[in-house]
Amino acid sequence: MSSASGTTTGNESRKRLRDLLPDLNLGYWKPGPLNSLTDVPGVRVHTQEIFADDGAVNTGVTSILPREDWFYKACYAGIFSFNGSGEMTGSHWINETGLLHSPIIITNSFAVGAAYQGIYEYTIKSQGVKKGNVDWFLLPVVAETFDGYLNDLTQFVIKPEHIIKGLESVSSDRVREGNVGGGTGMICHYFKGGTGSSSRVVEGLDSKGEPKNYTVGVLVQANYGRPQHFRISGVPVGKILAQEADKAAESNPAIKMAREALEREKNRKDGSIIVIIATDAPLHPTQLQRLAKRATVGISRVGGYGHNPSGDIFLAFSTGNEVPVQSISMERRAVDPFKPTPINVDVVDDSSINGLFEAAADATEESIYNALCMAETMVGNQGHKIEALPLEKVKNIMERYN
Repeated sequence: MSSASGTTTGNESRKRLRDLLPDLNLGYWKPGPLNSLTDVPGVRVHTQEIFADDGAVNTGVTSILPREDWFYKACYAGIFSFNGSGEMTGSHWINETGLLHSPIIITNSFAVGAAYQGIYEYTIKSQGVKKGNVDWFLLPVVAETFDGYLNDLTQFVIKPEHIIKGLESVSSDRVREGNVGGGTGMICHYFKGGTGSSSRVVEGLDSKGEPKNYTVGVLVQANYGRPQHFRISGVPVGKILAQEADKAAESNPAIKMAREALEREKNRKDGSIIVIIATDAPLHPTQLQRLAKRATVGISRVGGYGHNPSGDIFLAFSTGNEVPVQSISMERRAVDPFKPTPINVDVVDDSSINGLFEAAADATEESIYNALCMAETMVGNQGHKIEALPLEKVKNIMERYN
């Protein structure tokens, strides 16, 4: 494998949407300092890419740790499936208990098994497990989207060691965006898609009634959608660009053939979008499932419909409470499993939750924009080429409408 990619930057530098359109209204709530998932305290992320010299391999891994002591202190969590043509392992346990106590890996569809094993190997290594002595419970959380147009999935290049490397390398830096991590080979609204992130800060109160800000951070792996549906703040940018592309294809057989090939592929497998939402607001599992549902609002604003072959699966978790897990094993019994024992947690009043809902929707929307704006043109498997979103054209279109 190689560090070189099929990415081409052309003459246009890439920038996040706020940098491209600084006067654009992206919701009421302000972003965090990084405008990234890692604005949520304790959440750490790493992205890595894998390429082949011949251009056939363009894929990667996004690794997320929800908190430093994720193994013993679970986060409350909730999942929502907008359309289920995809995979997120560990989801049954989260739905059953409302608990997340696993790293989160996002990668390609054929790497789920390697990622699952990699989480186990990382846990054995990081928790100092002696050989032959696993006496704890863990169901790894691995999500995927399909990158088979730009990446040769048949090579199965992602191995458990990539997962271990990613989880050992997580940081609180701003998440890298575009052709990175699990989003390396992804396509969004027929433009080069990938990884994007954003955050919002919501003013609230703590349990004593004192002012306190809460952060909602989002990370997406965007690999869905059709060009004519793509919108920015309601402006039909995708429709306008698609009309221009149709005119270009009329006089260029090569462009026409490439567009028809992509159309056939996307009709067969639309792609998917994975959304991870983190917050330090103390929400319980049902509230987090409701928060996850609000990702649908952000996706629909950009132009997603949840088509039949698309896996649109969203996970929300809160670091606002620490829920003890691994309390019962063959050698340890911190509680009696037959004696109900309360724990103390803070929970947001449902009547005060609207700002968090808005933040989740707005940050999801902006995360998708950032994935598209930061992604670069890529020539991948079998010479397939996916163009980056043309930022100067986007800017001109938005100026005409505004």
